[in-house]
Amino acid sequence: MKDHVLIVDDNIEIIELLEDILENEGFEVSKAESGEDALELLKHGERKPNLILLDIMMPNMSGYELCSQIRREWDLPILFLSAKGKAVDKVVGFEIGADDYITKPFDTEELLARIRAHLRRYERIRKHTEEMPEKESSNSPITVLKFKDLEIHKETYSVYVSNEKIELSTKEFQLLTFLAENAGIVFTREQIYDRVWGYGYGSLNTVTVHIKNLREKLEMNRQFIKTQWGTGYVFIGEKL
Repeated sequence: MKDHVLIVDDNIEIIELLEDILENEGFEVSKAESGEDALELLKHGERKPNLILLDIMMPNMSGYELCSQIRREWDLPILFLSAKGKAVDKVVGFEIGADDYITKPFDTEELLARIRAHLRRYERIRKHTEEMPEKESSNSPITVLKFKDLEIHKETYSVYVSNEKIELSTKEFQLLTFLAENAGIVFTREQIYDRVWGYGYGSLNTVTVHIKNLREKLEMNRQFIKTQWGTGYVFIGEKL
């Protein structure tokens, strides 16, 4: 079955351009010219999309507002595709749950590469979630990173703090896993971006925002990620 991409943009010319690009690459495409139309398709469409390409500057409901609503109900990759290219715009996008941020005008090959990368990642997560139980038993073969008050279940993308499951975005989970697997090693923001995002370009503020979000979700009574001032970040969880 073809991967299904939903394009949300109030510019019909952009929609038609993206539709041509994606259909030529074998994707199924749905289109919405407003946030309200996009929500209607998600709720009542015949087939839920595998990925959303989302503009920011739209009337009535902005892309930011739509992204926030989608994240409350659906788990699928959201890629902002916007003319707003300032670092602060990207930071806001990542803070509300976007998986990626691409500025217009965009390079077609780069856009397609990012779309395919996110689709592969989410499909891998979906398969593991379907095949594995909610929380693995102690004798399960699944790889589990165990620290005091923290468990990271790699195959099911599950995280538990004091036995309570914590909901993380895909990228937050990947960031936490990378740091935990390299506990005690200080990484710069550049090194983290290269290892976790892997694109070789982008705003380093992305790392800062994701670290902030992780701390807010994980560090209730115990610190797991320490800022090494002037250098970067280090995972300091106590391994069991």
